[in-house]
Amino acid sequence: MLALTLILTLALGVSFYRLRQNRLNLIALEQAVKEGRRFLLEEGQGHSGAEWADLCNAVNINSEELERLQQYRTSQLAQLEATLGSLQEAVLIVDGGNRILLANQALQSIFPEAQNIFNQRVELVLQSREFLDYVETVRKSRAVAQHPIEFGQGNDSVWAEVTGTLIPALEGQKDEWALFVLHDITRQRKLETLRKDFVANVSHELRTPLSVIKGYVETLVDDHQTMAIEDRERFLITIERHTERLNSLLEDLLALSRLESVNPGLSRESASLSGFIDELVEDYRGRPSCQAHHLNVSVDQDVDQFLIDPLKITQVFENLLENALKYTPAGSHVYISAKMRDRVVEISVRDSGPGIPAEDLPHIFERFYRVDKGRSREKGGTGLGLSIVKHIIQLHGGRVWAESEPGEGTAVFFTLPASM
Repeated sequence: MLALTLILTLALGVSFYRLRQNRLNLIALEQAVKEGRRFLLEEGQGHSGAEWADLCNAVNINSEELERLQQYRTSQLAQLEATLGSLQEAVLIVDGGNRILLANQALQSIFPEAQNIFNQRVELVLQSREFLDYVETVRKSRAVAQHPIEFGQGNDSVWAEVTGTLIPALEGQKDEWALFVLHDITRQRKLETLRKDFVANVSHELRTPLSVIKGYVETLVDDHQTMAIEDRERFLITIERHTERLNSLLEDLLALSRLESVNPGLSRESASLSGFIDELVEDYRGRPSCQAHHLNVSVDQDVDQFLIDPLKITQVFENLLENALKYTPAGSHVYISAKMRDRVVEISVRDSGPGIPAEDLPHIFERFYRVDKGRSREKGGTGLGLSIVKHIIQLHGGRVWAESEPGEGTAVFFTLPASM
């Protein structure tokens, strides 16, 4: 009985040892599969028989096939990237799970935040529910070519015209890839929006004086024989005022159109900027609109010769001074200064008027933008003066900006480079 017990114990021990060895071998085999490498029989612990050798061979064959397919897939992606990398249009390839396989440089130019995106899910990179719906439509072969889609990009939006198609499955590949070409149309969209807004604003600005003129003229035509002389004179004065406003608006529109043309027609010449400013301000002091105000000029001694278009820079000063005089009470001071900053002259026109709210300040150089629309029209403004100023200064290679605090006045600054 004791001998039988010893034999059984020994048999159980051997079986347990072999099970443990096989378990260790399977763990080692599993690790080799995960690492994608061959598993050598010598790596196994103990003798596992022919079945173990067959299993190892089968696993190695599968590993080799997987490695070959992976190399083939990598080669295909490399060829695609080399072919598509130089295209100006953005190209994106995603797999069946919407993971990004390829994105060329153009896509990263359109979406600067899309960095290190390989193998990321497309919805985490391109923020657009509409684009995800379009991806699914492409997979179902029902996509419309050149479909405009808006993408979120930080606090702004990017518009792209998207075309998508399926790529046939490669050898050993289960799912089809989807290829998308994105043509950036953000600038066109913005220009179209600007054009629509401009047409709407021009129509509105023209309609107001024309409606007044038409109404007063119709009244004069119908009742001029019975109308009192003082009423007739008041009507004519009103017609004249709105006609002048209409004429000013048309002149500003033409000026803005010329400045935005391909050839704005700058006639630059060398001029002493300090003498130019002094003469211009002295001329302004004699105008009726300036009689109740004080113009103060401060020009650094080292402000010297500059290459400018005198007529257009005069237009800049006239627009800025007219604004300053309109919105400051009688007896107020307007300050004009010019200071050298390296090789750039910084010029400012500062008033002591009501100032501009912070939320309006970034928009005052936009066409037809008014801080106080009713008050601006009442004072005869067209809403184009500062936009004209911006275009003229940019054509001279400078920049323009404004600083203001409500109740403390406004200062408009612009720069002119010393050499062009």
